[in-house]
Amino acid sequence: MARRVGARLAISVLVFCVCAELAGLMVYYVETGSVFYTHRRTYQELLPAPGNRRLVTEALHPYFGPTHTPGTAFDIPEALRVDSSAPSRLRTNNFGFVSSHDYPFVKARGSQFVIGMFGGSVGLWFCQVGAHRLLEGLMKHPFFQDREVVPLCFSHEGYKQPQQALVLAYFLSIGQPFDLVVNIDGFNDVALANLNQERGLDISMPSAQHLDPLVNLVNQSTLTPEKLESLATISRDRQQLADLGERIRANRIAAINVVLDRLYRRRVAGYVKELGRFSNLPSNPSDSSLIQVTPTVKTRDAARVFTEMADQWARSSLLMHEMLAARGWAYFHFLQPNQYYTTRRFSEDEAAVALTEASAYKGSVEKGYPALVEAQSRLLKASVRFFDATHVFDRQAEPVYMDNCCHYTLLGNQVLADFIAASILAAPGPWTAAAN
Repeated sequence: MARRVGARLAISVLVFCVCAELAGLMVYYVETGSVFYTHRRTYQELLPAPGNRRLVTEALHPYFGPTHTPGTAFDIPEALRVDSSAPSRLRTNNFGFVSSHDYPFVKARGSQFVIGMFGGSVGLWFCQVGAHRLLEGLMKHPFFQDREVVPLCFSHEGYKQPQQALVLAYFLSIGQPFDLVVNIDGFNDVALANLNQERGLDISMPSAQHLDPLVNLVNQSTLTPEKLESLATISRDRQQLADLGERIRANRIAAINVVLDRLYRRRVAGYVKELGRFSNLPSNPSDSSLIQVTPTVKTRDAARVFTEMADQWARSSLLMHEMLAARGWAYFHFLQPNQYYTTRRFSEDEAAVALTEASAYKGSVEKGYPALVEAQSRLLKASVRFFDATHVFDRQAEPVYMDNCCHYTLLGNQVLADFIAASILAAPGPWTAAAN
């Protein structure tokens, strides 16, 4: 009797294991299009923990503010790659920008046409994900068909005006040539400037969210108990993820992979969330800090603060235009789309990813974007080639936002690229004569 029960139990366990393995194989194939035994899923490198990031891959540039150290890895998730043959890992150049060219880039041939791309993290992702589509759009025009278009990325996470203007001025001063400059911004200029305002820093300063951890590195006294607790959580989560990653790589059973993969994704979400919480925690003030960040230079009431942010943004854009126009180079400014300032209808699935009432940026965008639109009509319309791109996604049914902040899917970057290419070609320029 005991043998029969044992045999039935063994058979049941065997059947369960076989069914679980078949289910695991099916799930893996649906998600990756490959067979588990012959293909292994790649995982995006973890966002660095604050301690490692500040010591190894981030630095404080004397002119630009927060920057990356040369050679820092920049991973492109599979979902954002145009094709599987595209490189998944890029590196920062000699100035810490994600580019295959060191700066200043010197033209090797007269047929080369240099496009500089400026902005924050949306601009940075566009450099890597949308620029290829932009070039495809431009190359359809006769003017560009005989030219080698060279895109150069000067965008960086967290950058807001006047950082783009300062970066441009610096590279012009060391001899970087441009034929055309594209500036994609707006979100950081209200969302991150407002965080500065709330923390008592002037809105013209680099983003406190990105600057504070660097200040903490120099001034350990600025680390609050909450920040220390958050750092401990981040360190623990990172170690657990590293251990879990090793288990996934060593595992050869599809059913177990499904479980470990789900656990890994959940842990990554928690890790990224804690990184964001750490970045948003205020620091203790330090009067003896080696890094002096200008406090608010004047009192701004709630009715004026976003207007002044928008005016600063517009004046900085006008400076970029004037510096480039003096050299005969074209400047195009695009106000980036954002999910918290749109008439677009979201599917239930995309809304779950892209929208949250808990967003630290939602209120700033809702108040700040109208101020940006008004400022450009008042300060930029007469001279700057400015384009409001806030409605370019309105007719897109497929997901165009990849998070609840501001970043776009591959489709979103491509739609924006098409809009930018069409806007450039429709404006007067050296390509106008070629069309006629």
